[in-house]
Amino acid sequence: MTVLRTPDERFAALPDYPYEPSYVDVETRGIDPLRMHFVDAGPADAPVVVLLHGQPTWSYLYRHVIGVLLDAGLRVIAPDNIGYGRSDKLTDPFDYTFERHVDWMHSAITRLNLTDITLVVQDWGGPIGFSVLARDPERFARVVATNTILHTCDPGLAGRLEWPHHGIGDGQVIHQETLLDYVAFYQRSPDLVPSFFLDAVAGPLSPDVLAAYDAPFPDREYTAGLRQMTALIPLTRNDPGAAIGRETMAALGEWRRPFLTAYSDGDPATRGWEKVFADHVPGAKGQLHTSISGAGHFIQEQRGGELGRIVAEFVTRTG
Repeated sequence: MTVLRTPDERFAALPDYPYEPSYVDVETRGIDPLRMHFVDAGPADAPVVVLLHGQPTWSYLYRHVIGVLLDAGLRVIAPDNIGYGRSDKLTDPFDYTFERHVDWMHSAITRLNLTDITLVVQDWGGPIGFSVLARDPERFARVVATNTILHTCDPGLAGRLEWPHHGIGDGQVIHQETLLDYVAFYQRSPDLVPSFFLDAVAGPLSPDVLAAYDAPFPDREYTAGLRQMTALIPLTRNDPGAAIGRETMAALGEWRRPFLTAYSDGDPATRGWEKVFADHVPGAKGQLHTSISGAGHFIQEQRGGELGRIVAEFVTRTG
């Protein structure tokens, strides 16, 4: 097992990201302990908000959200998934599994002894964060879901999603062609550059911001986790990730604490999931679900301040 750590100088003077790095050792079966980076900002005794990113970003994505939450007097914990940001990076893509990502994040939350958590998730932060919640629900007080999914390939999703992703009949599935193109690109492209996707979806972004998104990956050797995460998207009902998704969805079906959706109006990849969660999660009933205008998939990049205010008001309203 080879583990890489991105040199610290790659993260020097990043725009709007003044936070000192914090680290915690995290564990999963079959892998030596790894070092996970996280932002820890705000009063230690304040209500804690955990911000989980997805692919191909890192905690830098939440920089505009963090500032608003700090101004509201909250404590912010923003981890980098293993393989991303300032966290350790395994060089073998097959060392990354959905279950291990859940293990690593659960390990971080328990080792930091976080409780009464407001969980905010986007992209892969949803499947990972929701699955941590399913394992350890008493640590969580409320959830904000934004532009995220929980793929189960359940036939009951037919007709509910802008990008179809569900089983039909016996042994058949239907998927949005663009999703399969995205998965294929990440497996076949010799070089992966996160800023390419950020600029295409949330741009135009300044050169220094684009460089910040690319900072964790000095060369191809560092990108195994970045590449493998798309391969972990469950594409059939037999996929181990789909099984985790079904277990997690069942747990969300019992979640009665506050659950809010705040999706953007310009993300076809996740459109429809906000209604799925609002209908499925008991704690979503009666909440002030909202749509954020003028943003695509990376809502934190385009409307981070607005998302931060929604989260802060949600904490106050439900506290």
